[in-house]
Amino acid sequence: MLIKVKVFPEAGKESIERTKEDSFEIYVKERPVMGLANKAVIRVLSFYFKKPEEYIRLIRGFRERNKIFEIK
Repeated sequence: MLIKVKVFPEAGKESIERTKEDSFEIYVKERPVMGLANKAVIRVLSFYFKKPEEYIRLIRGFRERNKIFEIK
C-alpha cells in the first residue's frame, strides 16, 4: 500500500492526522537534519498502522515535505 504524507518537522507535538483515504499529515518534534525527521515519521506510521518499522519504507521525498511511503 502506498500513502502520501505531508510532514511538519520541529512541531511542538507528535501526531498524525488522516486527511484522505491515502493521505496523512504528520507532526514530529525532530529537525529535518540527517534523516531524523524521516525516522520519526516512520516511527509514527509504525505505531499508527501497528506494523514493525521494517515494513515501512520511504519511496519518494527524502528531502521534501511531501513524501510517499510504502507499507507492506
